[in-house]
Amino acid sequence: QVQLEESGGGLVQPGGSLTLSCATSGFTLDLYAIGWFRQGPGKEREGVSCLNVFDGSTHYADSVKGRFTISRDNTKNTVHLQMNSLKPEDTAVYYCGSGNGCEYGMDYWGKGTLVTVSS
Repeated sequence: QVQLEESGGGLVQPGGSLTLSCATSGFTLDLYAIGWFRQGPGKEREGVSCLNVFDGSTHYADSVKGRFTISRDNTKNTVHLQMNSLKPEDTAVYYCGSGNGCEYGMDYWGKGTLVTVSS
């Protein structure tokens, strides 16, 4: 069955970097999209970035443009989210999801990984 598992979260100081990974199984990654979402304390879940793996197109929320990069690991069924210049407001549980396309929303979800940006 479809499975998604996030990893790479942790505590980082403002200005630091982290790379999140979304390991996938149970489907052909190259035919679908992987999106990263986050939910901060007291906030609703919001989209951060998305990769249409089938055509390589990417999408970013305005709040992370220029700081975050989404990419597919060509040696594994994994999608990474490289996060640079982290800010306290990036603190959230980060989830990855899979779906038919970034424009259509996600159908399956991982359990999330916590990112805390604090000094």
